[in-house]
Amino acid sequence: MSLRFRFAIISDPHIALPHTIWDHPSRFHLVEVGIPALESILDHLEPLDLDFLLIPGDLTQHGEPENHAWLAQRLTQLPYPVYVVPGNHDVVERDRTSRSIGLADFPKYYEKFGYTDPEQPYYTCEVLPGLRLISLNSNGFDANGKQFRSGYLDEAQLQWLRQVLAEIRDETVFVMLHHNVLEHLPRQKHNPLGQRYMLENGEELLTLLHQAEVQLLFTGHLHVQDVAQRQGIYEITTGSLVSYPHPYRILEFHKDDHGQSHLRIESHRVSQVPDWPDLLQTSREWMGERSFPFMLRLLVEPPLSLPIEVAEELAPALRYFWADIANGDALFDFPHMPPSAQQFLASFSAVSSTGEPRPIDNFATLTLPSRSQL
Repeated sequence: MSLRFRFAIISDPHIALPHTIWDHPSRFHLVEVGIPALESILDHLEPLDLDFLLIPGDLTQHGEPENHAWLAQRLTQLPYPVYVVPGNHDVVERDRTSRSIGLADFPKYYEKFGYTDPEQPYYTCEVLPGLRLISLNSNGFDANGKQFRSGYLDEAQLQWLRQVLAEIRDETVFVMLHHNVLEHLPRQKHNPLGQRYMLENGEELLTLLHQAEVQLLFTGHLHVQDVAQRQGIYEITTGSLVSYPHPYRILEFHKDDHGQSHLRIESHRVSQVPDWPDLLQTSREWMGERSFPFMLRLLVEPPLSLPIEVAEELAPALRYFWADIANGDALFDFPHMPPSAQQFLASFSAVSSTGEPRPIDNFATLTLPSRSQL
């Protein structure tokens, strides 16, 4: 059966009403632009005749009830369906606190956006005839209700997922969750700076998806524009609305009568909002000014393990390193650095296995094999 539709992705909007904004000198998130940036995007999307919108988590600054309520109300005004999942900032602890909602509260705020069962923090639905969305909760909690540092799918959710996948017949399947399943950075799941953005039991999820011939994952959390691929599964992670480069995506999917599918990815940026006329440049500088501690850690921790005095000398040259990664399709060359550092930093470049530039993070058309080709 042929299938054609258009949809958008806005990730990690970290919505914060003005009176709720936390001010901290080292914060990366420009949460004060979240609402005007969202309005700018919605103005752009309105005439496009979209079939739906995906928001893969971190809907709010830090799980504040008033921010969840504002966003849920705003999304009800849109002319197309919206589907969401919780991020680590949406349910900071398993149980409700004086400042944030609990996991059990989240589906109740977003009953109109996928959660037909308000008692369950994950769901599946037929978005369009022939298209099924599976939306997972990747927030895990310990016995005391404290959030795990990495993402996690508990056994109850995995068992539910096995049943859902077993019942799928002749449908295209999208899977959405907040944490990364595939690596979007070199050795991401082994690096302390990167592993916190990943799903701890991602291999178990990938096994289930391979068996069910699921080919597309949509995630957020990392705040970068990146498309990763492994053994026939593509994961499209979208950068945060409130950090450089303030991106969002418009995608078109087409499946022909022979089962061959194509996904066209087109990325956009919010370049200005009221009081921020040059948002991209200002935001890039904001990130650069706060990058030194993170770049220092990148240099002194494995696998580089440079002496601290060497790292302190080199780190200023990496002022825009993370901003360039967040922007997607970056190419890195630092000839003045030690050979080990040159090689390590170059590994973050968007290149193919043969070393050729491979700019697929922002604009690309992915060709997905038919079931008979898998």
